[in-house]
Amino acid sequence: MATLELGSTPATADPGPPPERPTTERAWIRPRPTARERRHDIILGLAMAALAVVGTELSRTAAPMAVDLGLGGVESYVLAAAGVLPLCFRRVAPIPVMLLVAVLFVLTGIRAPFAYAGNLVTQVVMFMAIYAAVAWARERRLLKVTTAVVFIGMFGWLAKNFLDALQMNQITGPNKGIASPYVSAVILAVALNVLYFFGAYHWGRTAWGVARQRAELEQQAIELAAQQQANARRAVIDERLRISRELHDVVAHHISSIGVQAGGARRVMEKDPEAAKNALGVIEESSRTAVNEMRQLLGMLRAADPDLDVDAPDEKAPQAGADRLPALIAEVNGQGLEVGFHQIGSLQELPQTVSVSVYRIAQEALTNVRKHSTARSAHITLRYLADAVELEVIDDGRPKHASVGSRLGHVGIRERVSLLGGESEIGPRPVGGFRVRVRIPVRQGVSE
Repeated sequence: MATLELGSTPATADPGPPPERPTTERAWIRPRPTARERRHDIILGLAMAALAVVGTELSRTAAPMAVDLGLGGVESYVLAAAGVLPLCFRRVAPIPVMLLVAVLFVLTGIRAPFAYAGNLVTQVVMFMAIYAAVAWARERRLLKVTTAVVFIGMFGWLAKNFLDALQMNQITGPNKGIASPYVSAVILAVALNVLYFFGAYHWGRTAWGVARQRAELEQQAIELAAQQQANARRAVIDERLRISRELHDVVAHHISSIGVQAGGARRVMEKDPEAAKNALGVIEESSRTAVNEMRQLLGMLRAADPDLDVDAPDEKAPQAGADRLPALIAEVNGQGLEVGFHQIGSLQELPQTVSVSVYRIAQEALTNVRKHSTARSAHITLRYLADAVELEVIDDGRPKHASVGSRLGHVGIRERVSLLGGESEIGPRPVGGFRVRVRIPVRQGVSE
């Protein structure tokens, strides 16, 4: 019951549009207000209580006739302040606050009608109490019941006032129109109160829905971040497992070579000591190389997470290496991407783990170009340096908006290069396009 006076409705700020998708009240419970929100409510309640007292005094002064201030001459002021102070707890106990404010609202209208009609603060408080109850109540079923009770009580009180005015013939006037002064007053008051009460309910429900949507988005962001972290971690483990399988092949090659050379040395040891000596030298070099290869990636095997559930790998394709880059480029060219190749420096025999890694990195980079870029061409540069090998893959495209990718391929590239003691640079180029550049150290004096 905004007021029996046909005045202006209290100004309220628009809390914004309702959430785009419907909300289910049973599915979410709004968190309790923070300490900062409770502190703000207390400050707001105290400030509005002071304004309510001032507004009551101004209403008394502006009244065209003498007014009764009630018991002790202070009842009107006490009711004005008491009707506002519950707002200090409007988010802590929203339903009790709404009921208490409604009772004091009616009591003020009965005991201090001049203050009820002329004090804007009194009118605003009822709106705020309904808004806060709908926006913050955690017991949604109880909220519906109490809101219905408040609305029925308010409109019942409005009807009683109009019946009393009709019996006492208080609403009259000289102007005639489509309806009598009494009927016109009833229509205007009912329309005003419908807008007042149901407007407060609507904006409160909108605020509740917006808060629910914000909480869901925050929860989804947390879950997405956790999922991305888990995916990145899995990509690292998968890359380590693939490297370990490649290491197995490299070491198996050396062990097989050692076995063959040892058997040959045993057969010719007495007949040809020099040949046996050469075979033992090959065994020594192969065993040293195998140990170095294993030691280089031992950290990866120690760091593997035994609690991570990783599916068994598929049967591995034939061993890849840097010498197979032309075949890889030819395969990609057949899939619609034009790829160029340029080699700088004289061809060197790389350790097998490094050679395989160069191939795998180029393969992953070209896959990312095809899947996640608008590039129509790419270029691979392989540089043989004195103590390292560098691989650079660049393209002329930009990321596809429809599919930005998970970037887990980049995680795998960085992990592989890091395990080999190298450096990686992955990112957009200043002149456009994308670059993947890695530098992997190569120890001298190690042959296979």
